[in-house]
Amino acid sequence: MDRITDRLTGMENIRRYPERARTRRADLDAVLDAAVTCTFATVVDGLPWVVPMLYARDGDRILLHGSTGAGALRLAASGAPVAVCVSLLDGVVVAQDLFHSSANYRSAVVRGEVTALPAEESAAALDALSDGLIPGRSTETRAHTRKELAATATLVLPIRAGQWTVKIRDAPPSAPDVSDGSWAGVVPLRTVADRPVAAPWVADDVPVPESVRRLVDRYATSTAMVSATSAGFSAPSASTA
Repeated sequence: MDRITDRLTGMENIRRYPERARTRRADLDAVLDAAVTCTFATVVDGLPWVVPMLYARDGDRILLHGSTGAGALRLAASGAPVAVCVSLLDGVVVAQDLFHSSANYRSAVVRGEVTALPAEESAAALDALSDGLIPGRSTETRAHTRKELAATATLVLPIRAGQWTVKIRDAPPSAPDVSDGSWAGVVPLRTVADRPVAAPWVADDVPVPESVRRLVDRYATSTAMVSATSAGFSAPSASTA
């Protein structure tokens, strides 16, 4: 194990709010699969470099892509350490004071070294990445062209033990030592999909594809992890009524 790889491990030792840490691999997969965007970070010439990116988890690896002209991606693919951060805001925690107000969230950070896939593997990886965003879309469109594949850098970040963390807060505000009688609780938040809007050049009689319907259904059933009710707090159902 080289020095850089050795320094990327040990992430399971959570010191700040350790009760929020999750150590099961299933928890990591659940957070990664619930989102489609991440923050990708590395260091270029001694300076921090960070960019939001689309991604998809494919088993024990995270798939990313970008332009082959992006110098930072080329540097990352050459062995520079990287970090990928995913966060989902599930609710705003409103306490009776500002100090204890917070947020309910799910977050994951994966560190490591990415590798660039060869051309013969890029097409399948890009299909998987696209299907992670629009479920099943790769079966409805034409294949990638050679020009498109040549212009796209497809990167893989392996998920390895000791190189990831998951933290989740999913609770109401703690009861104060002395209540001032004001309201406190959680405002649940979630991402929802509106009705698909066709491009202006698409004919009116062209149906919405099945992949887009799946995408809408995905966000129609996504819910925050904790719901506020008059009786207290409860896990939400899948219903959006």
